[in-house]
Formats: sequence, structure tokens, C-alpha cells
Amino acid sequence: MKKVRNTPKPVLTPGEVAKRSGVAVSALHFYEAKGLIASTRNGGNQRRYGRDVLRRVAIIKIAQRIGIPLATVSESLAHLPGDKRMSDSAWQQLTQQWRAELDNRIATLTRLRDDLDGCIGCGCLSMRDCPLRNPGDRLGEQGTGAILLDPDQDERS
Repeated sequence: MKKVRNTPKPVLTPGEVAKRSGVAVSALHFYEAKGLIASTRNGGNQRRYGRDVLRRVAIIKIAQRIGIPLATVSESLAHLPGDKRMSDSAWQQLTQQWRAELDNRIATLTRLRDDLDGCIGCGCLSMRDCPLRNPGDRLGEQGTGAILLDPDQDERS
């Protein structure tokens, strides 16, 4: 009796990728539309994914879980080959970028939390003096009306 090797399939259907990665087929289509993953088409015009897509989907899910925006994930993945396993050095570079972003967010949230404690005591939420709504009334210099209230937002735009 001839022994049959269990060799992996070179391509996977969307259903197989969804089952193995734990994401819905619609999510795969969304990721593909955003350029995060890629597929090919077979003779019947059905999507087929290379096995490398499983790792990319795992990276996307990790990023989403820690709050990295898909736009940032897309930028990060654009610098990586889509058809190969990510190298250890590429993974280290990616995680260093994400770590810096997370450290920034943690610092911002810590400042907001600490400022919130002060506002709970006074309860004023003064538009002129409140460190949460308008630190140092810096937005007053830009005129009246609704003005951006996230001091970090204008740096990211």
C-alpha cells in the first residue's frame, strides 16, 4: 500500500481561509478591497487565496485587537511582500512601529484620565479653562465656533 503524503493545498477558497482564520468571508472581501490581502481567480472566476494570506489575516486581526487603525495596517503591510512569509526582522520592525503608536495612545489616555479626575472635582467644564476641552484656551486663538478639540488630531492629519 502506497503511503499518501498530506501536502498542503497551494491555494485556498474563501471559505477555507475564513474557517482557518476565524474571520467571515465578507471580512476577507473587505480586506481585499482595502488592499490588505490579495487573491487570484480560477477558471470559473472564483477567488483563490495563497496560503500566505493566513498569516496576513492573523496580523490584521492582531492589529485590530490592539486598536491599530486599518489605514496604519495597510501602510505597514504595503512594505512587505504579499506572497512570502514575513521575516523575523520585518515582524520586529512592524511591532516597533505599532509599539510606538500604542505608547503614544497610552500616554494620551493617561493624561486624559488624570485631567478627568480634576474635572470631576470642579464640574465646571469651562470652555476657557478646562484642561480637557481646551487646554490653555489655545483654540480661542483660532476663532469662535466648533474647533477641533483633540490636540493630537491636527498633527495626524
